[in-house]
Amino acid sequence: MDTLKSRFTFFERLFIWRRMNFSERKFVLMISFIVGVLTAFAGLFLKWLIHQIQYLLTYHFNAEGSNPLYLVYPVIGIFLTGLFVRYIVKDDISHGVTKILFAIARKQSKIKTHNTYSSLIASAITIGFGGSVGAEAPIVLTGSAIGSNLGRLFRINSKTLMLLVGCGAAGAVSGIFKAPIAGLVFTLEVLMIDLTMASLLPLLISCVTAAGITFAISGTGSVFEFHLEDAFAVNKIPAYILLGLFCGLVSLYFTRTMNSLEDIFRKYSNPYIKLAIGGIMLSILIYLFPSLYGEGYDLIHLLLNGNGPEDWNASMDKSLFYGHGNLLLLYLILVLIFKVFASTATNGGGGCGGIFAPSLFLGCISGFVFARIWNIYHCLGIQLPEKNFAMIGMAGLMSGVMHAPLTGIFLIAELTGGYALFMPLMIVSVCAYLTIIAFEPHSIYSMRLAKKGQLLTHHKDRSILTLMSMDTVIEKYDEYLNPEMDLGELVKSISSSRRDVFPVVDRQHRLVGIIYLDNVRPIMFRQELYHRFIISELMSEPVARLNINDSMDVVLLTFDKTNAWTLPVVDADGIFMGFVRKSHVLTNYRKTMADLSDE
Repeated sequence: MDTLKSRFTFFERLFIWRRMNFSERKFVLMISFIVGVLTAFAGLFLKWLIHQIQYLLTYHFNAEGSNPLYLVYPVIGIFLTGLFVRYIVKDDISHGVTKILFAIARKQSKIKTHNTYSSLIASAITIGFGGSVGAEAPIVLTGSAIGSNLGRLFRINSKTLMLLVGCGAAGAVSGIFKAPIAGLVFTLEVLMIDLTMASLLPLLISCVTAAGITFAISGTGSVFEFHLEDAFAVNKIPAYILLGLFCGLVSLYFTRTMNSLEDIFRKYSNPYIKLAIGGIMLSILIYLFPSLYGEGYDLIHLLLNGNGPEDWNASMDKSLFYGHGNLLLLYLILVLIFKVFASTATNGGGGCGGIFAPSLFLGCISGFVFARIWNIYHCLGIQLPEKNFAMIGMAGLMSGVMHAPLTGIFLIAELTGGYALFMPLMIVSVCAYLTIIAFEPHSIYSMRLAKKGQLLTHHKDRSILTLMSMDTVIEKYDEYLNPEMDLGELVKSISSSRRDVFPVVDRQHRLVGIIYLDNVRPIMFRQELYHRFIISELMSEPVARLNINDSMDVVLLTFDKTNAWTLPVVDADGIFMGFVRKSHVLTNYRKTMADLSDE
């Protein structure tokens, strides 16, 4: 008890000291630096841990044939991850970026403390044992959780807390990819943090700090070594446009197939059934196509740096395809098709990982396959550099899957050092994005929240409504009327209350009607009528009923349609929860707008 008291006193004193010595702006800059430092070390530790696990498990594998242990490792990894999540974390940690979007939109940027480490450990186990997912989304959630919890520790307001969540995400992307510009753009484009003069500097500090520490520890080289083969040429623009369209269609296939497969896994509540389905599917796919093991960065390195068939054919090492160089194109196409099955099986079976790496992996293969097919058929009499197109394809898939063309452009340029191909990166990214939005208006991260009306966007009015929740506007009631009460009892309730509207509920607390003070005022002072009327005769049916889970969009739309000023709120079973007043909603709207206004 004394320890808890002293700890409480310490944080109280620290908070007071901070308020007395630093302005809010200066303190946020300090916190953004700390967030950058912590996210950099978290990313380095995660990458190191994954590499160590993979090396211990696979260093002795034979490159000249298949390896039966590929059938075992992924299942063990998913199983261990599932045990860690169920019995230690005891919370859902999947879909990291979606959780960040939800926290920003519906939880005032509050992310649970365990997210500072749980995703990191779970993803390391999953990927190290062969899970076909990426480590980037878990580290982004880790970084955002670090920013959120530091902000809450020092009692920072919700607007600034949202910024610190963005700083954590930006630092995570910057550190793990050595890409500070991409980290900044990702936060603005994917997490939809508004860019203002007040937010730009903290985001930049986190990005530069995280990237700088990563450079200092792991070297200044790019994540993927790339040597430019042919410079940008105008006659290749038609090929870039077609590659963008192709990447957009592959992105659409990836997004819709993943959603469909996730719906299948969601039907099963038993984690061991999910493990059986996901583990078997993943093990078989990795046994047939070892390139699906882990993040797949080895294959990306091969395709970006191979100097001919001998190098590229090495992508089929450790598989049944070994030694059949004539089947390389078929092998890559099959990997392209089945990668989404392997990634979904990993997460659906109980593993933990993101889609950054799968997007880069598929993009690299898509670009290489596109250029190889183009060259086989000598389209337009132009020979395409396959390595260049493999690199550019990564930007196309990133742009399409995440609906983030700027992130795709800058991330791939920084990942590979391929700044000389900036124009092709822009063409392919824009074409891929325009292709997929014709079919899917939301990214793979945001579509789940968009369906529920819980997605924060750059549309200021819609963002304000999204940040508001039913809890902030509902008026709770402790006293209820029942239909059998008479007018005298109603008058007694009115005399002891300052309200002008009263709920009428049955014995199960289900709403059956409403009493408006204006409707009973003409008879409420006539005592001779007190026992002549009962409430069931005086109550009115509400013009509409709001559901406790309704978004503010729905609430305001209902008010506009009914011209009402007060509406009841019920749950799914019709249980009365309270009233919402239009004036209260508008007041809360103005307050939220003031909190979000630019400094």
